[in-house]
Amino acid sequence: MSKTRTRALFSCAALALGATAVLGGAGMSSAASAVPSAQTHGNVGSGPYDDSDDYAYGHACSADQLSVRVVPRSEAPSQRVIEVRSLAANSCGLSYYPLVSIGDPNAADHSHDIKPLIPGGLGGPPAYALHAGRTAYAVIDLDPTGKAAPQEAELNVLAHSDMPNADTLNFPLGKDARVLEPKLGLYEDNVADAVRSMTLADTQS
Repeated sequence: MSKTRTRALFSCAALALGATAVLGGAGMSSAASAVPSAQTHGNVGSGPYDDSDDYAYGHACSADQLSVRVVPRSEAPSQRVIEVRSLAANSCGLSYYPLVSIGDPNAADHSHDIKPLIPGGLGGPPAYALHAGRTAYAVIDLDPTGKAAPQEAELNVLAHSDMPNADTLNFPLGKDARVLEPKLGLYEDNVADAVRSMTLADTQS
């Protein structure tokens, strides 16, 4: 993997995000199963410029600093790439991986939504430094078994684990989605490393 995963902890104050999503949190995007889709939260406020790793580890990303996109991988039909791009002038901190669940978009009860496996042995609280204008990538394989039956489903993504649930974004996977024992990798600087990370997923998220 391309990053060392034992960086400094976020301060408690930095994790108290309180940002209000302009889209009202869980807005719907266009179908992620066929074409790229993105959801962007608001404009980034002004402030002192600091794009260092240290600044990121002390300042967790808020929803209005990010654009989140889900795109399919042509090389692997069961895989999706979650792209989290910084819209800010400063660096900010993400968790090791996005919080992800997969469920029926028409269900009233989402307590049984599927959560993917993730790589284990992370060694403490998460931290990923997202620099200004850069993109973090995480790859999820919806059906690494190749045995799932088709169903209607959506991918629910919260870019940073300490954001409020209202900032969760929903990406439709279509009526023929195949979901069984999904695996999710860590945030990485590029898709190739994100794919390799996903193959190491062995722990329930």
